[in-house]
Amino acid sequence: MTDPHAYCQEKASSSGSSFYYSFMFLPPERRQAITALYAFCREVDDVVDECHDLQVAQTKLDWWRNEVRQVYGGQPQHPVGQALKDIIQRFPLPAEQLLEIIDGMQMDLTQTRYLDWKALNLYCYRVASVVGLLSAEIFGYTNRQTLKYAHDLGLAFQLTNIIRDVGEDARRGRIYLPVDELQRFNVPARQILDAKHSDNFRELMAFQAARARQLYDQAFAQLPAEDRKAQRPGLIMAAIYRTLLDEIEADGFLVLDRRTSLTPLRKIWIAGRTWFKG
Repeated sequence: MTDPHAYCQEKASSSGSSFYYSFMFLPPERRQAITALYAFCREVDDVVDECHDLQVAQTKLDWWRNEVRQVYGGQPQHPVGQALKDIIQRFPLPAEQLLEIIDGMQMDLTQTRYLDWKALNLYCYRVASVVGLLSAEIFGYTNRQTLKYAHDLGLAFQLTNIIRDVGEDARRGRIYLPVDELQRFNVPARQILDAKHSDNFRELMAFQAARARQLYDQAFAQLPAEDRKAQRPGLIMAAIYRTLLDEIEADGFLVLDRRTSLTPLRKIWIAGRTWFKG
């Protein structure tokens, strides 16, 4: 029988995600908890990205909804569900928020465009801000203002992901950049789907990057001093993601036909520097 926490650890480490580097310095109990949460996010995200039959993907997400219910009042079947059942004995993770993450993934099955920032904001809230709120519970806090920081930081992370993955998402038929902003910068959707860079596209992306930086600044301004030490994993992620955003901008936002990333060594260096700086 697979050890649930070992399964989650393998899922997290094999993803190559920047999030993994922010967990490295945590004490074992919190590291185990955040790894289980991350593995859950990966599992439901993989349903959407890897399952090309809409009906099958829908059925799998419904299965995960039931698995979440089993975590809180039954016998979960999946190793990730079993790990979460263990975790919720120690950390107050609301079932509603795990279900809301699945609702965000559900949006990817039925929606490939977002009319404006308000519509995109709801998607980002479900797939990222909710994860930030759950993470804040695991890292620990004493001031509820920290939840506002976690909410905004999640938005900033997701917008950074959207900027990085424009080309990759377009190859799946999805454009997350708001339709009204495409129109304002005179960037037809077809140009993105055909991976054609232009000055207008660079201006559109510079606008998105400025919004992401504003969200990072807004988040940091809301982090109470007394919770800064506990919330260092989020600050590590922010340092890695802001460096990534700087790299993308320095490259001229060439995101339609390539994926900018930082080397593992550089992520470890940023993580260590941020952790010890506090």
